[in-house]
Amino acid sequence: MGENESSVPSPSQQDKKMAYHKVNADQRAQGHSPYLDSDELQATALELEWDMEKELEEPGFDHFRLDGAVQHQLGNLQSPDLDLQPIQPSSSPKGRFQRLQEDPDYISHYTRQAPKSNRCSFFQILKVFCTALILFIFGVVIGYYARKKCPSPPTSQEPNNLHIYREILKEIKAENMQRMYRDLLQFPREDDVDIAMKILVHWSSQGLEDVHLVNYSVLLDLPGSSANTVTLKTSGECFYPSGQQCNRETKMLHSQDFVYSYAAYSAKGTLEAELVDVQYGTVEDLIRIQAITNVTKKIALLKLGQSPLLYKLSLLEDAGFGGVLLYVDPCDLPKTTDLADKAFMVSLNSGGDPSTPGYASIDGSYRHNLLNLTTLLVQPISAVLAKTLISLPEDTVQKDRCIPLQMPATGKKIISLNIQSVTTYKTISNVIGYLKGTVFPDRYVVIGSHHDSLNTYGGQEWASSTAIITAFIQALMLKVKRGWRPDRTIVFCSWGGTSFGNIGSYEWAEDLKRVLQQNVVAYVSLHNPVRGNSTLHPVASPSLQQLAAESQSFNCVEKTKCPGSNVSSVQIQGDSDYFINHLGVPATQFSYEDIKTSENSSFLSEALFPVPATKTEELDPSFSLHETIAKVMKQAFLSCLQWRHV
Repeated sequence: MGENESSVPSPSQQDKKMAYHKVNADQRAQGHSPYLDSDELQATALELEWDMEKELEEPGFDHFRLDGAVQHQLGNLQSPDLDLQPIQPSSSPKGRFQRLQEDPDYISHYTRQAPKSNRCSFFQILKVFCTALILFIFGVVIGYYARKKCPSPPTSQEPNNLHIYREILKEIKAENMQRMYRDLLQFPREDDVDIAMKILVHWSSQGLEDVHLVNYSVLLDLPGSSANTVTLKTSGECFYPSGQQCNRETKMLHSQDFVYSYAAYSAKGTLEAELVDVQYGTVEDLIRIQAITNVTKKIALLKLGQSPLLYKLSLLEDAGFGGVLLYVDPCDLPKTTDLADKAFMVSLNSGGDPSTPGYASIDGSYRHNLLNLTTLLVQPISAVLAKTLISLPEDTVQKDRCIPLQMPATGKKIISLNIQSVTTYKTISNVIGYLKGTVFPDRYVVIGSHHDSLNTYGGQEWASSTAIITAFIQALMLKVKRGWRPDRTIVFCSWGGTSFGNIGSYEWAEDLKRVLQQNVVAYVSLHNPVRGNSTLHPVASPSLQQLAAESQSFNCVEKTKCPGSNVSSVQIQGDSDYFINHLGVPATQFSYEDIKTSENSSFLSEALFPVPATKTEELDPSFSLHETIAKVMKQAFLSCLQWRHV
């Protein structure tokens, strides 16, 4: 049989069917398949092959061809009576029907695809539809019961909240804060843990349930047994930091003030060298000084202000100085402030426990063995002593004009600086209280004050801030007892170790850094709320400036004359430092101050002056300023609880 005889006319359909029977019989004889021995199977196979042949002869299949590689010579099946050339059965036992399944390229010889079974398509569609319907019904049932068992949290009703907030503000009264303030001062502050425990008792007595102490063992630099001294070598006169001469009577009368006039974490020892006036210690000042003299191992006379103290000390250390006498120029202070004869205390610690920089001081933490944080011997002195050392007359004020202190160009001053302090580990305590929110319980608004103070240094402002925050807790808990809850969780904090470099706040925040960085909405600071009595001074991060301005004006609604809103974006001092600079949390602070419009007055808050115990009540005898601070601050605080942009 030739391979190209497809053009020969086809025999009748009856002849073709008989030929199929014959071919199948011969193939069965050759293959001896047990599955094809029965007549029914044979007939079925022949019918399937015959039907396929009929489909292939329909219009559109005229160009059907078989691959030469799969065609077989069937010479033993040729007969003069049957012309089987056009049929060319497949070598497969079941003919072309199975050939189409076994050879994926076989269908490519068609000019169009073979039609599919409509019955199979119907059942497949029905199967997919039923599966989808069952899954849909199953999902609806699960969603129904899940919603029934887990109801959505209640939404905040702002009009109702505004009414509640006004009621809370009405509960804040000046007489309550004055009573709390006096009660706190009656407690002897011999140890940080003791005063922290007293604050905890106060907060718990107001109804705050979740409140506890968090203790850390940290490295502190404490004053030595005797005061530091400055000796003028030309005359042999010895002076205490305040400017008073060294003698037994003076030491006994002001022993605590003299001892606590020091720079925490300064280098220890004695240095005798020439005194060099560097003014504010700016880069320009140092360039000018180094151009005329060698400053190596000399003692710098440095004014506090204009820029951060630690930055200026780093410049002096890099320049080669060996020591620093630090003072505040009277011209940089408000006229109502008389601190010329007062020495002060500063900390050279940038923040946190110096022995565990960057991580919390918890059990098992690695401790760095540090005795000081600088190679400089640093000693704060009064402006009176600074005048004595540079040989200026006492009165530098001419009528209404103040003359800044400056050393004369002629003459050298050789002094001896003696610094003693003791570095040791001590326990500090933070008081932490929580009032859980209902709508966003995992979002925190933090309000912070501090409770530590060195002797009388820093005054009694810690008691002022603690009285304000305690009065706020009292007002809130009265509403909580009636069923009210804030939208967000409120975290009340009283920090320890603030005077040594905000140690308490740093350690707590480092311990919970990941949680706080993700969940804290805002920080409201109560660091030294009443520093003066002339001007209400709000400070806020850029994102909170509008809120701070609105809070400031809120308290003036019923007053005839209100000061204009002037919110500063200057860096906030105190325990908010870690939250702002390390966690990126927006912060705000309100305080009454005697503000002097001078660029030199900035950063003077780094100095802690000794303040009489009666100073706070002299500034605010009726505690009306405390009440104003409390209401303005709490308006901003309560706004943060429902602020939608944080």
